Amino acid sequence: MSRMPRRECSRVAQKKQFKEPIGALWEKGGATTIERPAIEKETRSKEDLDLPWLVIVHNDPVNLMSYVTMVFQRVFGYPREKAERHMLEVHHKGRSVLWSGMRERAELYVQQLHGYLLLATLEKAA
Repeated sequence: MSRMPRRECSRVAQKKQFKEPIGALWEKGGATTIERPAIEKETRSKEDLDLPWLVIVHNDPVNLMSYVTMVFQRVFGYPREKAERHMLEVHHKGRSVLWSGMRERAELYVQQLHGYLLLATLEKAA
């Protein structure tokens, strides 16, 4: 049978001696009131948040046209004809708007295109 050393027993007793029930704290005025948090005014309007954002791909001399077409099909799910149209627009005009919509999804598309090493940017629609 193991026994606690005498010093530890006295510490345990001291700790128990100073514990007070929760009700006792309430009676002594230990309870505090919590203030409501201040609600700050919205800095952006709904129109500003909902503006369409454009995913734009720019021309680069590195990637093959067939590769760019394949990337457009994989990322956006475009059929081959639509992906080729956008690829040719990028090739001839230097850029093409591939998608328009909410900012979060547009950021995701730009990130995916960067993953395929294409030069893509995000712009707010005018």
